Amino acid sequence: MAPIGQYRAMSNSMLLFIASALMLAGFVKGVVGLGLPTVSMGLLAVSMPPGQALAIVIVPAIVTNIWQTFVGPYLRDILRRLWPLMAGTVVGIWLNSGLLTGPYAAYGTVILGLLLVVYAVVGLSKFSFKVARRNEKWIGGIVGLITGVISAGTGVQVIPSMPFMQAIGMEKDELVQALGVFFTTATIALAFNLTSAGLLTAATALPGAIAMVAAFAGMFIGQAVRTRMQPDMFRRWFLISMILLGLYLAASALLKIHG
Repeated sequence: MAPIGQYRAMSNSMLLFIASALMLAGFVKGVVGLGLPTVSMGLLAVSMPPGQALAIVIVPAIVTNIWQTFVGPYLRDILRRLWPLMAGTVVGIWLNSGLLTGPYAAYGTVILGLLLVVYAVVGLSKFSFKVARRNEKWIGGIVGLITGVISAGTGVQVIPSMPFMQAIGMEKDELVQALGVFFTTATIALAFNLTSAGLLTAATALPGAIAMVAAFAGMFIGQAVRTRMQPDMFRRWFLISMILLGLYLAASALLKIHG
């Protein structure tokens, strides 16, 4: 894969597509509290490699997650409980740093598509398990390592980290803040990967800026309409659409690889 700096300047239609994708992803995050990187990576991967999509999404993801990190009083407790998860994720991202640009980069879209399907199926099934307090640190380190390895190739950090955070018994408001803290750590680690691989360059500044403005606009719209719609109904149809998008991404990428 060529570094993004070597891509031609993006057309107006592509910039409009990026803005629309990030506004929709921001809207989902505003309604259900998460999903911005997951949705935006899935949508952008329809028309570009995951590495290029991640370079555009990374700054909006970091900024929105930093904002989410400091909305709540639980930061100290979150850091005390989740530091092994975050450390494991950073190590996993570093270990798998070559996946976006190495010989298996073409399979990144396939993995991303399958990950979207797993994420949606887990959400729809309301699958849950419990982790005892005495075990959460060592299990968190393992979960973090797996999450980091997956995230390095796809840009998505929700599997298996999010089910783990639910399993350790975090309350709703604490969980939302914890997701902000965790995703901030993971996306900053990914940004180092992108920079060292030559994927995060000045060429991504304009699409990244457009993506950030669109993401915040979508978030504020989503938060405004949250009280006027049924979040559970919206979440169900959102997850079903993620399954369809994931299957499409995986199938189309496999056809290109073997075509």
